[in-house]
Parts: sequence; C-alpha cells; structure tokens
Amino acid sequence: MERLWAPWRSQYVSSVADPSQEGTSCFLCEAIGSDPGYDRELYIVARWERCFAILNRYPYNSGHVMVAPIRHVGELQELTEEELCDLMRKTRDIVSALQRAFSPHGFNIGLNLGRAAGAGLPEHLHIHIVPRWHGDTNFLPVTADVKVVSHALEDVYELLHGELRQ
Repeated sequence: MERLWAPWRSQYVSSVADPSQEGTSCFLCEAIGSDPGYDRELYIVARWERCFAILNRYPYNSGHVMVAPIRHVGELQELTEEELCDLMRKTRDIVSALQRAFSPHGFNIGLNLGRAAGAGLPEHLHIHIVPRWHGDTNFLPVTADVKVVSHALEDVYELLHGELRQ
C-alpha cells in the first residue's frame, strides 16, 4: 500500500476531533432561526417547511450546498418520515438547480454521521451536495494546501437562488 503523507491535515483533524467542541452553538440552527431578510448574507438559498438549503462557507467545490432539517437532530433515526422524505426530495431539487446553473459532470452527495465519520457538526445532520467536473482535482490541495474554487459564494447564491425560485 502506498502512503500519501499530508501533515497539514493534522491541524484540521485535531481541531474537529476536540470533544470540548461538543455542545457549542449550532451554525445551522442559528442560520435558520434568523430573519429571512438575512438569507443572502447567510447563504440560505432556500427555506421549506421541514428543511433548508445553505451554501457551505468552506466549499470543497463551487456550488457546494448542504440540505439540513430545520429541527436540530444528529441521527437519521431521529428524523420523522416526513423530514426524511423532504430531505431527499429537496436534495433532488438542489441537484436539478445545480445542473441548470452550473452544468457539472457529476455530484458527490452524502452525510457524515458522527465526528469519527468526518462530521464537523455531528449534532445537526446535513446532506452535502458537491458538484464535480472532469479535471476539477489537481495537485494543489496536496502539495500547497490550496483548493481552487472558481466561483464566489455570492455568485453561487445568486445563480442557485434564482434557479430554485423558478
């Protein structure tokens, strides 16, 4: 087995693995609890009855969106049937809107359940939707600790919010 040494990752891993972070404020609850007039500043692209969509402020790629239940729950088993179905329906709607707005070649879609699985906020589950394009990966994240994201969050918000309003 080959090993890829990435010592720069240790700072991230140790910061999110800190159990003292448990119980701190939930940025998703703070965002959805805010006045809808601040959606643009908070990058909430859509609000629905049981869930909402928000841009990731630290995107893996342009158009990285998270869909989360409005209710603060960390486990799939805690979701009601209605919440679970709405999360998937709205994930599908976001994918369609991203296809229209950005024409990606594919998507990574998933949940990180639990801190050991990579959840930065394990107390409030959310689905990551990451558009992908052929050739969107390169050597920069490994060699220079740099990720190129080609669209500004404000531009992504405008395009995606516009697509979802149609």
